[in-house]
Amino acid sequence: MADKMATREAYGKTLAKLALEKDNIVVLDADLSKSTKTADFKKVAPERFFNMGIAEGNMMAVAAGISTCDKVVFASTFAIFAAGRAFEQIRNSICYPKLNVKVCATHAGITVGEDGASHQSVEDISLMRSIPNMTVISPSDAVETEAAIRAVAEMKGPCFVRLGRSAVPVINDNPEYKFEIGKGVTLREGKDATIVATGIMVDAALEAFNILVEKGIKVRVVNIHTIKPIDTEILVNAARQTGVIITAEEHSIIGGLGSAVCEVVSERHPVPVIRVGIKDTFGESGKPAELLKAYGLTAEDIVKAVMKGLQLK
Repeated sequence: MADKMATREAYGKTLAKLALEKDNIVVLDADLSKSTKTADFKKVAPERFFNMGIAEGNMMAVAAGISTCDKVVFASTFAIFAAGRAFEQIRNSICYPKLNVKVCATHAGITVGEDGASHQSVEDISLMRSIPNMTVISPSDAVETEAAIRAVAEMKGPCFVRLGRSAVPVINDNPEYKFEIGKGVTLREGKDATIVATGIMVDAALEAFNILVEKGIKVRVVNIHTIKPIDTEILVNAARQTGVIITAEEHSIIGGLGSAVCEVVSERHPVPVIRVGIKDTFGESGKPAELLKAYGLTAEDIVKAVMKGLQLK
């Protein structure tokens, strides 16, 4: 696999493979198939692909209907339109009756870049995890995206998969890698603190690990790809064994991974939690790397948070 690949690219490639493997998969898109990469599926199975136009709420309602005919429906658009514009239809038409629809939302976070605040979804995890019956997944790279899409195609019930626009490093390309919905993955061992990351911030967490090793600090790095249901066991063990947790997400610190971790830890084994994420603000237009730096989402920012956390132990 390439050294870098956008998770949306991996999504499209996986859909195309699934089109040939399973004849019960149907894909809907809201007039963004080239950007969301569902066009890859259309090339292979055009009779099972439907462009619903710029009508996201209607797309989710149609997805709900099709899923009642023993179909696994993947519905895609940008995260801001899926989680925001179609929230009510996802809630009432998909999650309430617990239908088999997979909302795969691309262009999440601020790394959408130059499209700016109106297209940068920093609230989608918060919105989607608040809905009963919804599973929420945020893969860290192309390998994990393929594994996640295959897993959600097999599971019954609603799912929200968060995908990005920019190419990100491949970090899970190894034979031992195993994906299981609801199970976190320990990528590095350490006793001084734990970094819990999701999505593209997992790579930054691994980079932070290397910086901290040079300072004589050994941190545990945990990839939480499933934000709901969250792996409470891995989080409680981290709290108990390392005494402090730093969370890292390309999302608002309100309602996202940081909040989810705080909810678990405060009830089961209270320890300090420092949240690295977007601080109750909108994004702005700019190059993805520059935005990550401007909004405090780099490995160096995680290192600073770890140092702060160690003082609270």
